[in-house]
Amino acid sequence: MTIKRRTFLAGAGAAAIGSQLHVSFAAAQEKVVRFAMPQDFTRVYTFATTEYNQGQRDYASLVNAKGGVNGYQIVLDVSDHGNDQPRAIEAYERAKTQGAVLIDPLSTPVARALVPRVTADKVNLITAFSGRSDAADGTAFPYVFPMSPNYWTQAGLLVDYFRQQDGDLKGKKICLVHIDTPFGKEPIPVFEALGAKLGYSFQAFPYTPPGNDQSAIWPQVRRAKPDWVVFWGVAVGQTVALTEALRNGIPINRVSSSVWLSESDMDIVGRAAMKGLIKVEPCASGTSPKIIQDIIKTVIAPGKGAGDKAKVGTSYYNYGVMMAALMIEGVRKAFEKAPNGPITGEWLNAGLTSISNFDADGFMPATTITPQDHQGGGKCRIARWDGEKFAPVTDWFTANQDVVWAEIKKSADEYKKTAK
Repeated sequence: MTIKRRTFLAGAGAAAIGSQLHVSFAAAQEKVVRFAMPQDFTRVYTFATTEYNQGQRDYASLVNAKGGVNGYQIVLDVSDHGNDQPRAIEAYERAKTQGAVLIDPLSTPVARALVPRVTADKVNLITAFSGRSDAADGTAFPYVFPMSPNYWTQAGLLVDYFRQQDGDLKGKKICLVHIDTPFGKEPIPVFEALGAKLGYSFQAFPYTPPGNDQSAIWPQVRRAKPDWVVFWGVAVGQTVALTEALRNGIPINRVSSSVWLSESDMDIVGRAAMKGLIKVEPCASGTSPKIIQDIIKTVIAPGKGAGDKAKVGTSYYNYGVMMAALMIEGVRKAFEKAPNGPITGEWLNAGLTSISNFDADGFMPATTITPQDHQGGGKCRIARWDGEKFAPVTDWFTANQDVVWAEIKKSADEYKKTAK
């Protein structure tokens, strides 16, 4: 297999990223399964993308070092779309012509823009921790795969954890501070629906992306006197939110996030100051899980890692490993069903929808993907920052799925009628 660098990134920050991108490019005659990874390394999601993508590439390297899947190597084509829809669509069209059977853009606006194209082209779109929450309904979105707890599920999990802590949420107030994008607005319907059901009041405070300046927002949050605060962004928006929460005297042990919070964020804001902070955790963090130990032994120790070895085991790195493991499990299942291919999007789709009780040796909750449920069961756990690491404070669980799936079905049915 020949290796070429074909990713071009702009800017000083991107140059550092570009130096870490080892993009595999295989000749057409080689036995490969090709995934496209055009992601945002330079604009909004930045270091979150870098760590997530690093985990994906290292897991693919682990699989390939062991002979691949059924003798086929997994090829990841990585590029930067800068969270720009035209650039992302261009990258998708290029990947399609090169035989990609899966694309993971790690961006809600990009994923939304790609839905009609992948549906028509029968290319599998991964929307891990991004994209449309209603894509959990595989009957409406047959080629879109969250394969992870969507934002509505994450909101439902957080609300249930708040209920567990307070006993009853009636008369309480929950405030959401969010980036003013489709991603940031995504959990609002579930927070509102659960408020009507459980009796708490809900108030949302949007900020302009990427979130560098939130100074006008947080005094309003303080004056609202919330019982719980949820902040919903990624990268710089998260660290600025935490800084402002501290400055405004919001108790950190009553502040929570979606999955988009990492050790790198803690380093920026201050590890000691963040003690007690809450997040949703979709897979284990740290380097102790067997799957991470295998990567360290087979990929990192020989010097074949895709990036900074200090990031191995961080939350975002492990998210990347989690998603790569699910994607490649889909490849394994596809080969079980059709050992001789052909390697197409339809072939892989049959494999992805056959994933059953996959937990990557205890690294993540058991996940089952079906033609009807592309979310995979909706299990996560809640973790708190203890000053050094995110420590789980619950087992894997799911909650409020009746409300979540009511929203999924309502939105998916509307999509079936209007394609919007």
